[in-house]
Amino acid sequence: MNQEQIKKLGKVAVLMGGRSGERPVSIMSGTGVLNALKAKGVDAHAFDPSEKDLYQLKLENFDRCFIALHGRFGEDGTVQGALELMGIPYTGSGVMTSAIAIDKLMTKRVWITEGIPTPLHISIEYAKFDESKIDTIVETLGLPMIVKPAREGSSLGVTKALSKQAVLDAIHQAGNLDSDILCEQFIAGDEITCPILGTGDQAIALPPIRIVAPAGDYNFDAKYISDETQYHVPSGLPESEETIIKEWVLKAYKILGSRGWGRIDVMINGITRQPYLLELNTSPGMTSHSLVPMAAKATGISYEDLCLQLISEASLDYKKAAASTKATRK
Repeated sequence: MNQEQIKKLGKVAVLMGGRSGERPVSIMSGTGVLNALKAKGVDAHAFDPSEKDLYQLKLENFDRCFIALHGRFGEDGTVQGALELMGIPYTGSGVMTSAIAIDKLMTKRVWITEGIPTPLHISIEYAKFDESKIDTIVETLGLPMIVKPAREGSSLGVTKALSKQAVLDAIHQAGNLDSDILCEQFIAGDEITCPILGTGDQAIALPPIRIVAPAGDYNFDAKYISDETQYHVPSGLPESEETIIKEWVLKAYKILGSRGWGRIDVMINGITRQPYLLELNTSPGMTSHSLVPMAAKATGISYEDLCLQLISEASLDYKKAAASTKATRK
């Protein structure tokens, strides 16, 4: 983009911080994005929704928003809905997609209906959880298994449980974070993440990244703090496997109506080599350890150019729907 095009982006708010458990990560992401946009000459400003009412965006004449919020009250459709009402274009997916994707159970239900491979699971409403059902859960999913809150990100509350007692403890831990809990079959094999850029038929899958975490546990510390976690780009997987992963990821991304960008986490069964899709992140991290910038860099897109591309594609559900209706009536 030239300087005239950058100027037409107008006044940009980088939404960061927020009220979710991922606030510290969001601040890291937002700070990186803010600095990158400023370096490109964008009139960008930090905006923390936990410190200022969102309506200030309208009063302060912001033209568009880069959503660098993670988790609840930022990645779940709530902020997207407010921006729709104010008519301020924003990065990433719209209200419906954001609301579905933040909920791992709802995401699975949609994907399963559409034939997307995803690990077996059992959902638990924590308020009604009966500990006597633990034997059935273990018999159905086996050990180890993954236990996690349905609507948290950054591996918050996620446990790889190795025993029946560990499953019980993990359910109670996840229950402190969410009213709904997901018990999921553990897939032993390669851990992959695959970012996507674009919308609809223009969406493309970036190179998959193979993640090798300390002791095989890609938890919060491994994601954002540890320097021991290894990220392989190229992934080192056979080209045929990368192709299949990209095809599944793009299909899953489009099925949920995603736009702008996203990242889908995948596990590959080490024996059958079958990929299983875990979840869609609609507002991925943009920290120094984050994976979308890493995959973009492998294709020649710098961090600064990635941020500029994303903010230039900021849009609204309502305007998109209105334009579609108008075209249909012609």
